[in-house]
Amino acid sequence: MTPISYQDAITIPIAIVSKGLQSLLGDALTGIVTFIVVITAIATLICKLLKPNVLKQHHFINALLNVNPMWAIVRIIGAVFIVLTYMGIGPEAIRSGNTGALVLNDLLPVLFCVFIFAGMLLPLLLNFGLLELFGTLLTKIMRPVFNLPGRSAIDCMASWLGDGSVGILMTSKQYEARLYTQREAAVIGTTFSAVSITFSLVVISQVKLEHLFAPFYLTVCLAGIVAAVIVPKLPPLSWKKDHYIDDTPRHPDDEVVPHGKGVFAWSFEQAMAKAAHAQGVSHTLKDGLKNVIDMVFGVLPVVMAIGTIALMIAEYTPLFDYLGMPFIPLLELLQIPEAGEASKTIMVGFADMFIPSILASSIESDMTRFIIAALSVTQLIYMSEVGALLIGSKIPVNIVELFVVFILRTLVTLPVIAGVAHLIF
Repeated sequence: MTPISYQDAITIPIAIVSKGLQSLLGDALTGIVTFIVVITAIATLICKLLKPNVLKQHHFINALLNVNPMWAIVRIIGAVFIVLTYMGIGPEAIRSGNTGALVLNDLLPVLFCVFIFAGMLLPLLLNFGLLELFGTLLTKIMRPVFNLPGRSAIDCMASWLGDGSVGILMTSKQYEARLYTQREAAVIGTTFSAVSITFSLVVISQVKLEHLFAPFYLTVCLAGIVAAVIVPKLPPLSWKKDHYIDDTPRHPDDEVVPHGKGVFAWSFEQAMAKAAHAQGVSHTLKDGLKNVIDMVFGVLPVVMAIGTIALMIAEYTPLFDYLGMPFIPLLELLQIPEAGEASKTIMVGFADMFIPSILASSIESDMTRFIIAALSVTQLIYMSEVGALLIGSKIPVNIVELFVVFILRTLVTLPVIAGVAHLIF
């Protein structure tokens, strides 16, 4: 996760090796992810219908395959979509380049490669004291400003420098380990799983304003911080309980530094205590392998199903155009040129974060294109990746709550972005 300069860009090693694996596997990747999604659906169906005894003996396999009926249906839908898309048969709406093919060819291979390395390396981050060290040091900032544990800053950094999916993976695992409460996991997952710097550059390039990348990214950071302070204080996030995954409440003294000890000394002591309990190489590898299987088999079918459905709605129905209409008065109030055209891009970001920038590229006003690009990045919740990952994880959020958070983030960040845009243009 250490930031490094690579090919004239700031990134992290995990992003480099995952891209390397993607290049190495090339076109075979779509076949691999298709096989995984189909096998997951078949295995889930067998488990639901036949209930084999082997499930009772292996808790991990049981948790992976013996899901509730709704998730079983989602996995089957994902398998149907991916087979039709991979073989190029069936309705055009499912397999077109803007729907199923976009998810299969552009998104799933990236997620697969990220999950392989992030999953295997995650125990090094979680089990050897790094989060305890930084968690205690950063609590003085994170708790007063965001009402979150200090360790959540690491999740944010992983997303910011690498990929939002890494941040969600970290958050989910820490929630399952009783390190985050339900409220904290929901807030971190919907607030700090930020888009990477690399992808932000792709977005601003799409609207032909790459020469403004520095002010663009600073605007995104400013709007993101404002949203991180305000949105968690509003429902539905404010309604989440401060209870752990087993429904036990968070103790208010959990983060208190003992009397007579300095913050650094206590954070180092906490880190060493965690490291002392870490088990050997084989246990770490086994942990990593479980993470990889959990994410690859548990999440890829969900992303294929929900991502494709969301993109079909965006591409083949006027739903998002209608949902964007109420924003026209707000856009006009903020004196944003071509408000009518801009309104069509606002809600479509819920389906996929890149679609607003594609639609905005035909808008003449530089200022409007800048605002749409920045807004699409700060909205954060999009069903083709982050939203589907959150729903597929153990983090306690549902699709209705994600939609409400998306709307709130839009309303909070739009005035901030528009204000900065008026200063720039």
